[in-house]
Amino acid sequence: MRAVILTGAGQRAFSAGADIPSLAGSIAGGPERALREFVRRGHTLTRRIEEFPKPIVVAVNGLAYGGGCEITEAAPLAVAAEHARFGKPEISLGFAPPFGGSQRLPRHVGRKRALEMILTGDPVPAARAAEIGLVNSVVPADELLLAARDLVERIIRHAPTAVAACLRAVTRGVNLTIDEGLAVEAAAFAAAVPTEGVRAGVRRFLER
Repeated sequence: MRAVILTGAGQRAFSAGADIPSLAGSIAGGPERALREFVRRGHTLTRRIEEFPKPIVVAVNGLAYGGGCEITEAAPLAVAAEHARFGKPEISLGFAPPFGGSQRLPRHVGRKRALEMILTGDPVPAARAAEIGLVNSVVPADELLLAARDLVERIIRHAPTAVAACLRAVTRGVNLTIDEGLAVEAAAFAAAVPTEGVRAGVRRFLER
């Protein structure tokens, strides 16, 4: 396996968010139960997506509300259908985004844009999501999976070790100081140099 495309079933929703009756049961059990059954599981899911060593492309085929929006934020790449919408409705339930959305969204789109989405709960259309950097591109619905596969093909033509190193360097370094980030980059480079992928890439360049 070289890459993952993550999408929803049908055309209406990528993910409409939490199962509210299940969430209500967790909340009724008190803060520790809600943290264990809801928040920590959500954190584990989004961290796994964010830190996966191979590229994950989210193909957003409809509504991406709540956890669906947070999955989009966690994934390294995202393509959206024209009818997709992204929303942070948690404030209407009385709490902040619990799956990392209060932390990742500002890093993607900036503090003020993120706070507008989080504090109003108003959804944004796909075109706006692309404009602010939440998704990479927007395409007609019937071209969504083709666009996601095209993006994957453009990535996996490169050596898997190089792809993994790039993912690791960006994911680990994006929230560090520049000096700390440069150290992460240098470590990724040093780890890649002994591999056949680097030698083959250099040979191809020299043979042009």
